[in-house]
Amino acid sequence: MRGFCKVLLAAALFVASTGLAQARDQVKIVGSSTVFPFSSFVAEELGATGKFKTPVVESTGSGGGHKLFGAGMGENTPDIANSSRRMKRSEFERAEQNGVTDISEALIGFDGIVIAQNKDDAPLKLTLEQLALATIAEVPKDGKLVPNPYTSWDQISPDLPKRPIVIYGPPTSSGTRDAFEELVIEKVAHKLGSYEKGYKKVRQDSAYVPAGENDNLIVQKLAKDKNAVGIFGYSFLEENQDTIQAATIDGVTPSLDTIAQGTYPISRSLYFYVKNAHYDKIPGLKEYVELFMSERMIGDKGALKRIGLVPLPADVREKARQKVLNRVKLTKDELQ
Repeated sequence: MRGFCKVLLAAALFVASTGLAQARDQVKIVGSSTVFPFSSFVAEELGATGKFKTPVVESTGSGGGHKLFGAGMGENTPDIANSSRRMKRSEFERAEQNGVTDISEALIGFDGIVIAQNKDDAPLKLTLEQLALATIAEVPKDGKLVPNPYTSWDQISPDLPKRPIVIYGPPTSSGTRDAFEELVIEKVAHKLGSYEKGYKKVRQDSAYVPAGENDNLIVQKLAKDKNAVGIFGYSFLEENQDTIQAATIDGVTPSLDTIAQGTYPISRSLYFYVKNAHYDKIPGLKEYVELFMSERMIGDKGALKRIGLVPLPADVREKARQKVLNRVKLTKDELQ
C-alpha cells in the first residue's frame, strides 16, 4: 500500500512540475480580434476532420491574450496567443517569470489597418497627418501641447467634409490600437517635430469611442451611423464591402496588393505564439499549428487569403513556417 501511495505521489508531483494535466482535450486559443477570423477558420477546418475537437478561440485583444497566455502553464491557461503585433519584451518577461519559458513565434502574414465608413457616404480621402490629428490626444499650438480641439473634420482641413469626428476604434488591450499608435500617431509626431510623449496617445474624449474587441460591432455601427468612421483590420472590410467602404490614406486604397507591397501606409504583420511544452499534452495542438502554417492556409492561393489575410513572400513564409514547426525558441533579445 505504501508503494502504491508513493507512485500516486510521484505522479502528482510530475503533473505539478510540468504544470499540465490530461483533463483538457481541446486546444485553447486567445488574443487578437484581427487574427480571430483566420484562427477560427483553421480551428473549424481541424475540427471538420473528426480526429480532434474544434479548438476554442476567444477574441480578447492582443494585450489581453498575452496576459492570459503568460499567466503560467497548465490546463487552465491558453496554448496559443494570437497577436496583431509582435510580443512585447515586457510580456515575454512576465511569461518567463510565470514559468512560460519555451515559446515559439509564428509569423502568418500581413494586414492593413482600415479607416472605413458607411458605403453611402462621399469618399473620404485622408492624409496620414490628418488622420493623426483627428485621433491624437494633444496637438501642438503656439509651441505647446493642448487637448485636441478638433470636433469636425473640416476643422483639420477645409478639403475634408463638414461632419462630426466620431471614431469607433480599438481599446487599449488591442494590438490594432498599439499598431495604430505606432504607424499613425507616433510616425506623424516624429515628422512634425519633437513633441512630448503625451503626443503619441489616442484622444479620450467623445470623438474617439473604444468599441471593444469585436470588430463586427464597429461594422454594424458604421452601417447605421453615416457620420462615423471605424478602425479595424482589412479582413473585416473584405467581408463587409456591401455596407462599408475604406478611406484612402495618402492617396492609397487598402487592398491585398497595396498591403503586400507596403504602399498602403498602415500595414503590419500578424502573429501567433505557442507554448512548446503543451504540444505533447494537448491533443490537436501540433496538428492545428501545422495546418495553420501550411500553404493550404497561408500560401499565395491559401484559404485565408480569401478572407483577407495578405500572404508573406514565399521565402519569408517558408522561413516562418520552419521556425515554428521546428519549435525554435523565442528569446527576449529579439523583442523590444
